[in-house]
Amino acid sequence: MTAPMLSRRQALVFGASAIGVAMADAGTAHEQDVTSPETELSPMEPRIVQMDVEVPPGEIHVVPDRFELYWTIPDAQAWLYKIRVGREDLYEPGRFYIGAKKEWPSWTPTPDMIAREPEKYEQFKDGMDGGPDNPLGARALYLFQAGRGDTFLRIHGTNEPATIGRAVSNGCVGLTNEHIRHLYDRVPMDSTVFLYPKATADTYTQG
Repeated sequence: MTAPMLSRRQALVFGASAIGVAMADAGTAHEQDVTSPETELSPMEPRIVQMDVEVPPGEIHVVPDRFELYWTIPDAQAWLYKIRVGREDLYEPGRFYIGAKKEWPSWTPTPDMIAREPEKYEQFKDGMDGGPDNPLGARALYLFQAGRGDTFLRIHGTNEPATIGRAVSNGCVGLTNEHIRHLYDRVPMDSTVFLYPKATADTYTQG
């Protein structure tokens, strides 16, 4: 089934070449951030940004060109998270919704994953219990589509922070375990998720 198309307005607002954000008031960002108020924010830490245009609050927008995820909040602001994305042709753009949320989720590789890399995934064909070594990390948001159900795409944690800012996954969006906890607590069930198209294939070999 073809993924729902994103509107031209959405593409303009969140497209890699057109997106415009600015840091929100530093005091506000520090008070709400996962770091303490006394800690200077690093480029990797979640932060509140001001959008150039009004965007409905309560949505996730993933911009793969910038390896960024936005959780929109009122007053044309958003929480910004740095992420990793799917490699090569495994990234799937489209409109989704949060159909399930799980803490320390179990994981089973898909048949396609096993077929592509049996030496890596065959051993886990019966699944892996949740825990620190699980590829889905501390939390997972499950992406569904109407008429399709579970897409097997996830927004989830990882204990490999060095992969953030790279295209290395089997299609899922990844955050550090610390940051997925921060996002997970804010995102309710049925929230809308937009995964925007990649601009060019070779944009995603950074790192």
